[in-house]
Amino acid sequence: MGWENINQLCDVIRTTSFELHRYLRSGHMEKVYENGLAHRLRKQGLDVLQQWPLTVRDADGMILGEFFADLFVEGLLIVELKACRLVTDDHVTQLLGYLRCSRIEHGLLVNFGAPKLHIKKYILDAI
Repeated sequence: MGWENINQLCDVIRTTSFELHRYLRSGHMEKVYENGLAHRLRKQGLDVLQQWPLTVRDADGMILGEFFADLFVEGLLIVELKACRLVTDDHVTQLLGYLRCSRIEHGLLVNFGAPKLHIKKYILDAI
């Protein structure tokens, strides 16, 4: 499926996240929301990779470590999920680090842990 506009893809994920949150509510472990969102997005025909590996390298190419983004959707968008009461600056910093490391421009931070679903889009221009 081709996505001419990243905002259309983000809208699908927002709507699907809202429906999942309305069904499950808050109170589950992050992995439950990850599996639920991935399942629902795949049912809509989207390409979703869970626990997508990202390698952190030094300027000379030396591998410094790796970490895993919760979801990578359609080869375009990193979705970082949380199941906590409040989103903190550390959560935002984590997503921005994933974007820089992967050289992906767009990311969504989704928190299922509060009574009200929190979704915010981040764009990293300086890749």
